Formats: sequence, structure tokens, C-alpha cells
Amino acid sequence: MADVTTQDSTPTPDGTTPGAAPDSAPPWARYVAIGDSFTEGLWDPYPFDDGSPAPAGTESEAKQRGWADRLADALSARRTATGLAPLEYANLAIRGRLLRHILAEQVDVALAMQPDLVSFVGGGNDILRPQADVDVLSAQLEEGVAKLRGAGVDVLLGTGFKAGGGLSWTRGRVGQYNSNIWSIAHKHGAHVLDLWGLDPLFDLRMWADDRIHLTPEGHRRIADAALVGLGLEPDDADYAVALDPLPPQAFVERARANTQWARTHVVPWVQRRIKHTSSGDGRAPKWAEPANWPPTAE
Repeated sequence: MADVTTQDSTPTPDGTTPGAAPDSAPPWARYVAIGDSFTEGLWDPYPFDDGSPAPAGTESEAKQRGWADRLADALSARRTATGLAPLEYANLAIRGRLLRHILAEQVDVALAMQPDLVSFVGGGNDILRPQADVDVLSAQLEEGVAKLRGAGVDVLLGTGFKAGGGLSWTRGRVGQYNSNIWSIAHKHGAHVLDLWGLDPLFDLRMWADDRIHLTPEGHRRIADAALVGLGLEPDDADYAVALDPLPPQAFVERARANTQWARTHVVPWVQRRIKHTSSGDGRAPKWAEPANWPPTAE
């Protein structure tokens, strides 16, 4: 479906594309992103409509940018630099969505847009739930991937993060899920964005105050990792270089920060689980229709 066919776009088992040259145009003309809060872009806010900067962190009601928008920036810029039309881009991701919701609400909508590239990252919200079954999640994911690949769409999957601190208990589940993701990618010829092995993400400075979503710098680095997962050169060759270490934090300061985090973020999350509500209830996709990217001001 792409309008550039000068290279073999079949990914190798490591998720890269053979023969991709840094100065060539990406072979995709229409990209649709589907998923949850990670792909919606929390917490990487655009400025408000009046141009004033949005506050950092989870208090922002501004439209979120995120790695997928940043990936679209890079793909579109590389297309126009070679004289092609801008990339067309839509983002259907909504915070709080479980994998089954992404499959039911977003996959068919994305297919109707006739993309040649879809990023499909989901399952993180499911894994946080006590009764999560990783094999069931993996089968659901493969169902969506097979549907997209069967329609001739290139797919970018994403592994889960290697979490630490209060979320370190998820590592076993995420590691199992990641193994299945690589197998699904190999079986169906999909690309993979490797988040598990991205060293800068092991640094708390890459994470917003909720410790679940990323800062703008974290999203910037993931956009480069996504380019690499697609077999392209990153915009920043140092995207995977770890930050210089911070001095150790005193025990009292660390305990105080953990208490504040639990009060501000964990308690509301638990309350939503009890009430069977979601942070994404009532929200619509931020970019619901494919359009030339980046958008132009009215």
C-alpha cells in the first residue's frame, strides 16, 4: 500500500528492515496509531491553544503529544525532504483502554482508514490487574496483528517496560508477554519497538510523577527507538544512551516521595478499579481522522 517500494519492507526477526538507508524516504504514506495512554502520549503535553505552555506531569488537561506523534513528525519530515507528500496520520489511542477494548474499538476503525502502517501497543493496563492471564492477552494481540497483516498493513508492536520500584512485581508477567510479542512479530512479519531494553527508561527522570507514564524526554527517546524498530535511522544517535547517574537519595526523602506517590496516584487508581471506571471514560481519540502531518494552524 506504500507509495515507495525501493526496498524490501519485510522485517527480520529482530524487527529491523533490511536495506533501509538513512537518506531514503520511509515507505509508508498513511500511519494510524492505536492503543492506550502510552500511545495517546501521557504526559507529553502540547501547549494550550493560546500558545501558553502546559504544566508538566499529570495535572495537564492539554492535548498530549507523545512518541507516536513524534514518530509521525519524523516520518513526514523524511518524506517531504525527498519531495513526497506529507505523511497522513491518525491516532485512535485512548487512556485506560484494555487490550480487548483496543481490539473492539480501534482495529477495524484503523483498517477502514486504509493505512499502510499501524502501531499497535497494548496490554499494559491488563497486566496491572491481579487476574491477568498473559497467554490470553498474547492470543488477543495475535488476533489483531493477524487481521492487520492479512489486510497488507505493516505493523509496529511494542514490548513492555522493565519496571522497578513499586511496579517491579510486573516484571515476570511483562517478560513473558514480551517473549510472546517477539514470537508474534516473527510469525506475522511485524516490526517491534523494544522498550524492555531501552536503558534510559530505567531512570526515574524519564518518568512523570505518576511513575507509569513518560516525560517529554522519555517520549522523544521512544520515538527514536520506534524509528529503529522500523528499520530506519534515529534522529538522535544517542537516544539509547543512559543518563549520568544521580547521587543517592536519602532514605527519608525516598520514603516521603513514595508515600506522596501512593496517595496521589495509587489510591485513585484503586478507587477506579473498585468503581469499574476508567480514566478514558467519555474521551474521544485526539486525532480521529487521517490528515496531513503535522497539522497546519487555521
